Formats: sequence, structure tokens, C-alpha cells
Amino acid sequence: MRQRKIPMRKDIVTGEMVPKPDLVRIVKTPEGEVELDPTSRANGRGAYVKLDVDVAQQAKKKRTFDRAFGVKLPDDFYDELIAYVDHQAARRELFGDE
Repeated sequence: MRQRKIPMRKDIVTGEMVPKPDLVRIVKTPEGEVELDPTSRANGRGAYVKLDVDVAQQAKKKRTFDRAFGVKLPDDFYDELIAYVDHQAARRELFGDE
């Protein structure tokens, strides 16, 4: 049987290409709101960040999504991102890759 092709996306913080399941999508909706998109199906412009707490903290320090989407985001957004990434990393440790 043929192996399925794994889609790759670029992590906006580190600039490296990573398999899509190892990333979380951040989306700027047509209404101008920026939010987490765990399903990767929301309408709008998307950017990806690796499911790694250090990378999420680096995104907060550099204000990466402020520049990517052209809007000023509150620290609460970055804190929510860090909490989500930390939760997903712990979940993968407990249950394996899903």
C-alpha cells in the first residue's frame, strides 16, 4: 500500500516546516477577530505555531501574531495560546499521538 502524504506547514515563529498534526492554527476571521482554530477549518487568514510551550512563549515575546495579522493582540491571547499548547503537549504525553 502507498503511504499517505503528510501535509507540511511552516511554523510562523521558527520558520521551519513541520507536519500539520504537530501545529495549531491561529486564524484572523473576516470580522477581524484573531482566535485559536484547533480544527483548522475556520474561515480567514491562518498562521501556524508548533505545539511546543517554548515556541508559544517565544511568539508572545516577539509579538509574532501582532505582526502577522496587523492587529494589536492582548497578552491574554498569548496566555491562552500557551495554556492550549501546554495542555495539548501533556495530552500527547499521556495518550500518545492522536
